[in-house]
Amino acid sequence: MTLRQDFLWGGAVAANQCEGGYAEGNKGLSTVDVIPAGKDRVPVMKGKVSMLECDEEHFYPSHEAIDFYHRYKEDIALLAEMGFKCFRLSLAWTRIYPNGDDELPNEEGLKFYECVFDECLKYGIEPLVTITHFDVPIHLVKTIGSWRSRKMVEYYERLCETIFTRYKDKVKYWLTFNEINMLLHLPFGSSGLVFEEGENEDAVKYQAAHHQLVASAKATEIARRINPEFKIGCMLAGASTYPYTCAPDDVWKAMTRDREHYFFVDVQSRGEYPSYARKMLERMDIHLEMEDGDEECLRNNTVDFISFSYYGSRLTSADPEVNTQTAANLFPTLRNPHLTTSEWGWQIDPLGLRITLNALYDRYQKPLFIVENGLGALDTPDETGYIADDYRIGYLREHIKAFITAVEEDGVDLLGYTTWGCIDLVSSSSGEMSKRYGFVYVDKDDAGNGTLERRKKQSFEWYKKVIHSNGIEL
Repeated sequence: MTLRQDFLWGGAVAANQCEGGYAEGNKGLSTVDVIPAGKDRVPVMKGKVSMLECDEEHFYPSHEAIDFYHRYKEDIALLAEMGFKCFRLSLAWTRIYPNGDDELPNEEGLKFYECVFDECLKYGIEPLVTITHFDVPIHLVKTIGSWRSRKMVEYYERLCETIFTRYKDKVKYWLTFNEINMLLHLPFGSSGLVFEEGENEDAVKYQAAHHQLVASAKATEIARRINPEFKIGCMLAGASTYPYTCAPDDVWKAMTRDREHYFFVDVQSRGEYPSYARKMLERMDIHLEMEDGDEECLRNNTVDFISFSYYGSRLTSADPEVNTQTAANLFPTLRNPHLTTSEWGWQIDPLGLRITLNALYDRYQKPLFIVENGLGALDTPDETGYIADDYRIGYLREHIKAFITAVEEDGVDLLGYTTWGCIDLVSSSSGEMSKRYGFVYVDKDDAGNGTLERRKKQSFEWYKKVIHSNGIEL
């Protein structure tokens, strides 16, 4: 078995990290628009500091981002030149429903995405669309508390009905929520949750998770009614967790850490809350409010495929003295002495991608799709403006080898691979431009200065050869 002939090679971006034009085209204010760069970014994303408006003291990188809103034709032409088969992008909810609870959608927003999809299809590029990628209308945060409210399911259904109907002949592949498990780690950044002092934060998060899981199932139901040819996927911030030692307590700790994340996909792929999750909620004294029909809806509307991001593996110990944790992609993990790290401290583990692919495929037996993978690095142009990013090529080459091996030797069913940030964009975790992932360099710095000129990096021509050879030329 080798990669399928219709393997979907491509790249991925998110509306809030690339579009800009945050107040243009009747777009409403979104959670991502009020998350600043700098020291307050992570506290705001974690819901520890409430920031529901923009102020003069902070810089908000999403407001202009890389101006894809005005430059999408130029950018998609570059992707086509590389030979992209697939382009993963997301919709800004507030471009389509500016407040989230509007009765009618915003035609300017709908037309913008229609033009983007048409531009992709002109070059034979399949759009892979994330319905919500870490954005919630601020109006819904202020009025109903975002996903802590059941009303969000209704508003999400309205959004899905609108976009599935409008784009039923232009988009085939859809993802319901980006990295749905990030709700547990960045509750405001991913889902618009802000906590009140003294409330049970875990109870709020898992109730919000239930609402999102029901919304995901409802979206799947609507999609199949509107166009039975649609393929609906879920999306996990993926990575296997290794035990620090072979001590059984460490192995158990690693297993339970993985289950915290599998929980979401277990529901979306298998159609019910797994027994371990029910017991966990029971121990935490969390009693989910469910409506009649919720369990049936989850059971009858499971996803067609499972997509995930992968940047590196995780490591944990049961020993509290050993478990002095460090940040890596906002997930707590120990330093693995067998791995090197990126300039931002993320641990590089290509074999871990093969391990993760096998773990997911063994567990779910559904097609998989790697929709984020890449190296955030400092790129320094030479005197001519050229960027020789052989470090990025090396990173991607080893990860591509790993997933090809998972397909050829392990029999994993893999639909495609979209590298993260195929055009440089604003980093979600840090808000920086200097943390670059792309094959295309964008002239902009962390303070928002620059011409926004696009330039091809060394990796541009390399990835073009990889796609053209279907992964044979690496």
